[in-house]
Amino acid sequence: MMKDFLKPTPLSYFATLVQSDTHFPLLEAAASLAQDEHPDLDVQSVLSGVDHLLATVRCRIPADAPGVYKLRILNQYFFKDQGFAGNVNHYHDPANSYMHSVLHSRRGIPVSLAVLWLELAQGLGLAARGVSFPGHFLVRVNLAQGQVLIDPFSGESLSREELVERLEPYRRGLGSPISQELPLGVFLQPATPREIIERMLRNLKELYRAQSDLQRLLAVQDRLLVLLPELWVEYRERGLTNASLGQTEQAVQDLETYLAHAGSSEDSSAIAQRLLELRRKAR
Repeated sequence: MMKDFLKPTPLSYFATLVQSDTHFPLLEAAASLAQDEHPDLDVQSVLSGVDHLLATVRCRIPADAPGVYKLRILNQYFFKDQGFAGNVNHYHDPANSYMHSVLHSRRGIPVSLAVLWLELAQGLGLAARGVSFPGHFLVRVNLAQGQVLIDPFSGESLSREELVERLEPYRRGLGSPISQELPLGVFLQPATPREIIERMLRNLKELYRAQSDLQRLLAVQDRLLVLLPELWVEYRERGLTNASLGQTEQAVQDLETYLAHAGSSEDSSAIAQRLLELRRKAR
């Protein structure tokens, strides 16, 4: 009983993982996201599974192999031999964001596949980073011969022309002349581990919002605010979720926090009115 009492909650465990940018264990943090849905998940088993993949692919690469050779062998191993690929048939399944499920099924979405691929690439000594490209997460590798951009959903290398083509709908959506002038390189900047986890959480947030699954949505919002405690707009979002769930006290606290930092936001008056209603309800 004492052992269970001392066991950290999924959220407190996540908090310990993401507290420092200097030592941010991307794979472990990503794997821990599934603990809201699977509280008994052994995150270490996920790490061990990836360690096994890394040990296997290392055996195929000579110690003095150049980067371009390592990349070719890694992509053959990851996408062809192991069969990792995008989950085309069930793209919006939340399991695509759960690393243990991706590791088992070999199916995921771009960002979850990228987390696994990056762990292997970096383990092989490749200068690999994630890229929060609009609409579709990518990975990039810096080689002596130049930079390679890869779509982790399909495993294909992308040319400059293909990247520009993928970017065009995003530029049109912005509708700003400035967005049309931004160079491609602006959109190819490396994502930090914290930004990658944020992207994974936002994917889950949108899935649960679309499904009106408020309890799961709230769990994701809790993690977002642990990850980014000064993301003030998320206090508004969580406050409204708490209000919808009838958790009035928590809703009041979140909306008060939001208004204290919102400044002259367009929705300040509406949120203040909602807060007044919640305070009356609490009485």
